[in-house]
Amino acid sequence: MAERTQNILVIEDDPAVAEALVEGIGREGFDVHWESTGEGGIAHARDASPHLIVLDVRLPDGSGFDVCRQIRQLGMRQPILMLTVQSDEVDKVLGLEMGADDYLTKPYRLRELIARIRSLLRRAYGELSSAEADVLYVDDLTIDRTRAAVSRGGQEINLTPTEFRLLAFLAQHPGQVFSRAQLIENVWGSDGEFYDDKTVSVHVRRLREKVELEPSDPKIILTVPGIGYRLST
Repeated sequence: MAERTQNILVIEDDPAVAEALVEGIGREGFDVHWESTGEGGIAHARDASPHLIVLDVRLPDGSGFDVCRQIRQLGMRQPILMLTVQSDEVDKVLGLEMGADDYLTKPYRLRELIARIRSLLRRAYGELSSAEADVLYVDDLTIDRTRAAVSRGGQEINLTPTEFRLLAFLAQHPGQVFSRAQLIENVWGSDGEFYDDKTVSVHVRRLREKVELEPSDPKIILTVPGIGYRLST
């Protein structure tokens, strides 16, 4: 990460909080841009394509959940880290379901925020994005690890970086059963301490909604009761 500047977009309505975020994140060598509204944040994300978005849940012109959903609907796949006011599990799960890659509950320590940002950037732009040519086939899906892209019948399926890494990992081990803890270890890596079983379950559910023809009756990503998940052979 040190060789090139990563661009971070902060969408936060509180000027004091935003100033602290811009200064703190900027000290770590990132180029930080601040928007105070959801509308402004979406416009900047669309025009500037930042590497990562830090998104507050409470905004003056709507919910951060709606902003997250709109960003994903526009086809933007960069990691989104949501900042929630309370430790309500409903808020966390809703954020993940809207397309966020991670969440952090206020109040938080700047060190943890930076660690989450670096973790998301590694997963999005790390070893998979620069790997040697490697195309995997699962059922009627084509998984191109060189472009971090998944397609069906020539039409690309819009996955977030975390969703892609999860699918690519399972595709490299067809038929093998993995517990949620094992998926955290292999997909989230050394930063797995930040995540729990619920995070895995939500990402699997979201991934199924995108790659399964019938998400309610999955044929590709299968649940192994009492253990975890496996990819169909």
